Amino acid sequence: MQRRWLMMLGAAALAGVGSPARAGDLVVRTTDEFRRALANARAGQRILLAPGTYGGGHYRSGLRGTATAPIVIASLDPNRPATIQGGGNGIQLSDPVHVELRDLVFTGQTGNGLNLDDGGSSDTPARHIRLRNLVVRDVGPTGNRDGIKLSGVDDFEVIGCTIERWGDGGSGIDMVGCHRGTIRECTFRHGDAAGGSAVQIKGGSSEIAVVKNRFFHAGHRAVNLGGSTGAPYFRPLNAPYEARALRVEGNLFVGSTAPIAFVGVDGAVVRYNTLYRPARWALRILQENTDGKVPCRNGVFTDNLIVFRSGEMVEAVNIGPNTAPQTFQFARNWWYCEDQPARSRVRLPVAEKEGVAGVDPRLRDPAGGDFRLHPDSPARGRGHEAYRG
Repeated sequence: MQRRWLMMLGAAALAGVGSPARAGDLVVRTTDEFRRALANARAGQRILLAPGTYGGGHYRSGLRGTATAPIVIASLDPNRPATIQGGGNGIQLSDPVHVELRDLVFTGQTGNGLNLDDGGSSDTPARHIRLRNLVVRDVGPTGNRDGIKLSGVDDFEVIGCTIERWGDGGSGIDMVGCHRGTIRECTFRHGDAAGGSAVQIKGGSSEIAVVKNRFFHAGHRAVNLGGSTGAPYFRPLNAPYEARALRVEGNLFVGSTAPIAFVGVDGAVVRYNTLYRPARWALRILQENTDGKVPCRNGVFTDNLIVFRSGEMVEAVNIGPNTAPQTFQFARNWWYCEDQPARSRVRLPVAEKEGVAGVDPRLRDPAGGDFRLHPDSPARGRGHEAYRG
């Protein structure tokens, strides 16, 4: 079987591949071939899926590459990405280390599109994971079903992925007990009435950045900073917070009941984002886990551009019980009610420094999907375009 795969690799190389082929790569063309390749993969190998559709439901524990020889699972031709269809999970990897998945499509799973976890042991987290240019769509569609589920994953990147339509009680990307990660340049689409969240970071998670993404009607809470996690699932188990040290920067949000929700988080910075027409609130400050956890506190909300309508956003900030809204900071945000500019001034839990209200920021063509500012906009320096990280 090894010889057959290498022969197929040579033929594919002659036809043209998205990246140069090399000895040791395994090209697969059927579901069974992929299953065997995943079971036998070793450090430094690339499993390349030829164009076509493959059945889901794949599982592998202990898939371990190295820093210099990661294991890669990818499409042979990125311009014709392979599709993994169906199954409870498209792929589930437990305890993976130095693994990259890229240029694949996941669709029609009943559980999670892609599931990466630490095998239930917080002492051995999954780590050094890269997910790049994946498409995950139509998962669930009901219940707590996630596009990408990360449990106990450290040192990871999710870059350039598109996630659409996950479970109505789940998340596009759900993180439980994850640390030192980045979600960057991804696109999320779901529907405001569909429930759930696009990105959820909870269960003792920390040091995670959500940067330069696009959220289009991405559930009730586009980004849920914290949440409510059962005690046995925290990583570390004694974490006194749902999440801490989070960053949400340079993102575009269109719609959602609340684009931003601080939920039992101990320190999160939300800055240089554009929020266009939030359906009810710009942000929420909530505490859903009171089992010995610190109150939601130390949030920072600065340099954001918020354009709303009077019949949609009922108030800027929704504050729940058992929280510490007095510890939050607001500064230099630009608030504009586009149908009634005189109603642009909003009520915040603390005084805002250098905020602006009621001045048209002059978006180019939001109805046509262009959320950039005109070159002569008075709001330059705010919103997602101003982010330079």
